[in-house]
Amino acid sequence: MDNQVPPRKVPNFCSIRYGIALLLLLCNVIVMSQRVCMSLTMIAMVNSTEPHGLSNTSTKEPQDNIKNPVYNWSTEIQGIMLSSIFYGILISQIPAGYLSGIYSLKKMVGSALLLSSLFTLLIPLAAEFGEALVIICRVIQGLFQGIALTTQQVVWIKWAPPLEQVRLTSLSLSGLLLGPCVVLLITGFICDSLGWPMVFYIFGACGCALSLLWLVLFYEDPKDHPCISKSEKEYITSALAQQNGLLSSLPHLFAWIFAILAGHMADVFLSRNILSLLTIRKLFTLLGLLLPALFSLCLLYLSSSFHGTMIFLILANATGSFCMGGILINVLDIAPRYYGFLKGFTNVIGLTGGLVASTVTGVILSQDQDSPWLKIFFMMVANNVISLIFYLIFAKAEIQDWAKETQNTYL
Repeated sequence: MDNQVPPRKVPNFCSIRYGIALLLLLCNVIVMSQRVCMSLTMIAMVNSTEPHGLSNTSTKEPQDNIKNPVYNWSTEIQGIMLSSIFYGILISQIPAGYLSGIYSLKKMVGSALLLSSLFTLLIPLAAEFGEALVIICRVIQGLFQGIALTTQQVVWIKWAPPLEQVRLTSLSLSGLLLGPCVVLLITGFICDSLGWPMVFYIFGACGCALSLLWLVLFYEDPKDHPCISKSEKEYITSALAQQNGLLSSLPHLFAWIFAILAGHMADVFLSRNILSLLTIRKLFTLLGLLLPALFSLCLLYLSSSFHGTMIFLILANATGSFCMGGILINVLDIAPRYYGFLKGFTNVIGLTGGLVASTVTGVILSQDQDSPWLKIFFMMVANNVISLIFYLIFAKAEIQDWAKETQNTYL
């Protein structure tokens, strides 16, 4: 068999894949700008010196009645307005992740950014009709922002060579940190010179323009892009083709096996009265959180060969499935009446944590050139250990009083 020559690495500059990363960076800047700007414009939107009577009473300065309308909103209403966008973001996470594997990423990211921008443009008009309409606009805006933030990360499955995945992802996600900086720099100036509605018009218009640019320039697959060079296309496709599909699937295969093993062992311990239910939950949570932390440390210090690295990597990923017999099913023990709601709520928290972890990882990788992965792994280990200690102290396995069925007795 002839030995294949590895593809020549294409320079980063003037490449399509880095152009896509730049587009996503700008997308994240716009998304964060649209999300955060109301925190600053609220100062100009609300007349804090007037008593809070009618919730949407508009008081306007004689010389500033067009560019800076002022509303008599209570502090409670202001808080709801500022936080309402996050409800939309959280609600959209799971559906967006599911739909990203079915529908076109080009249309999903572009349409989500466009619709988020359109609802940003509508906020000044919505404010004239009442605070309820502003809250609705913000929730819908959050829905589309959540879709844009979740689906954009799937882009790198086909566009990022394995050795550049972290670099490209961190570059695009850095826009989430740059966005608030942009808002803080220019929002005050726009409010003073043009009026606070122009803040929403400017960021909304920029988002609309960028979404159209995305729809024109982005293609789902490097093979279909009309402007990509032959060398870059071959570099990306060859690098992705050289990933060992078997090795990539092994962590998931073993995670599935360990999950089945954990469920069977937990039921055996319970049915034979070997351990109490609370002890079983704590035991499997201990295994599911401590073993990944242990094997992650082994991955850092004991994996001197390729096979050692693969073994520890598989075990670090797969042993987390022991939590299936512990904390992941514990909600059913303490509150079966509210299991669906609590499970959905905890899933959203977990997804939010994943988003934060990706952002923090990108920041560490971009700022630390010496030993970034050491810090990332230690943070993961610390998180597992702290979570485990908290669970071992406070865990319960009996139905709580607030979750018990109430029976009304009639005489």
